[in-house]
Amino acid sequence: MAIFTMEEVRKTFTNGEVHEEVLKGINLSLREGEITALVGASGSGKSTLLTIAAGLQPASDGRVRFEGKNMTTMSSEQVRKIRASKFGFVFQFAHLVPFLTIEEQLLLMLEVSDSKTKKFEQKSEITNLLKLVGMEHRRHAYPSSLSGGEKQRVAIARAIIHKPKVLFADEPTASLDSKRSKEVLSLIRDLTKTLNITTLMVTHDEEMLTYADHIIKMSDGQIV
Repeated sequence: MAIFTMEEVRKTFTNGEVHEEVLKGINLSLREGEITALVGASGSGKSTLLTIAAGLQPASDGRVRFEGKNMTTMSSEQVRKIRASKFGFVFQFAHLVPFLTIEEQLLLMLEVSDSKTKKFEQKSEITNLLKLVGMEHRRHAYPSSLSGGEKQRVAIARAIIHKPKVLFADEPTASLDSKRSKEVLSLIRDLTKTLNITTLMVTHDEEMLTYADHIIKMSDGQIV
């Protein structure tokens, strides 16, 4: 059964008297433990679809369901709580807090996500996750001392430390070279399978397609 669905989702932006329909009746289902890649030209609606799916902006019409519940009828506070506790986010740039160590970045995420991990268990959780992403030896390092690939590994760890159900990734390898891109994509694939996460990823990276379970091509606001 799908953990996440979009049903006839539409999005229209209005600028004065001009109305632009960016998404035109999107239907999409995502299953646990699978990676779905969204591909298409710039302006095709990929990032708009992802931000609506993630509850970062509302749809103009249609339904977004997570674990059977209709997010489009929820209050903004209800959506915020789902976003904080059930969703994880990775973007093109890591956006790490410059004055916090890697360990402190993860502790902060546990706090803001209202994680149920008990305080005395948090350090152990962080150790285990940093081992999974290959960064345990840098736990006390600051972002300024990390390479681009290392920063993205930390960003991924931060995105999943609170055990989200869905991981949203928007061009996570766009700022990396080919070698680092492959490392990050392999990591996302391995974590998706190991932790049974549902991953939705926007990408222009052709290399990504070999790591995805499903590939969805978009054009002019529609799935083709």
